[in-house]
Amino acid sequence: MTVKIGVFRKAVERVLRTVPPDLLGNLNGGFVVLPEEKPDGEYVIMGEYIEDPALGNMVVLYYGSFVDQLGEAPEEEWVEEIEETVFHELRHHVELMAGVDDLSEEERAELP
Repeated sequence: MTVKIGVFRKAVERVLRTVPPDLLGNLNGGFVVLPEEKPDGEYVIMGEYIEDPALGNMVVLYYGSFVDQLGEAPEEEWVEEIEETVFHELRHHVELMAGVDDLSEEERAELP
């Protein structure tokens, strides 16, 4: 059975409680869960780090993308993917605060 969006949000909250508060500094837009899927060509975006002068720095997780990729997978797999995505997007944030962008360079290098 697909994990419902409310359960998804609670899993995100549990993961975030494990993050040292210092890593969340300047993440003034926080974490946002949107119900939709975010396709990007042949890829599906699970989450993204957004820097916006008006909205601030935030992480957006796309519940619909998780549904697309995980469907009926056990909840444990969902939690693993949530953890991986949260920490991946936090790495973007921490690198921005440190003035580097290594993860984005790694991502570009992986593209065909």
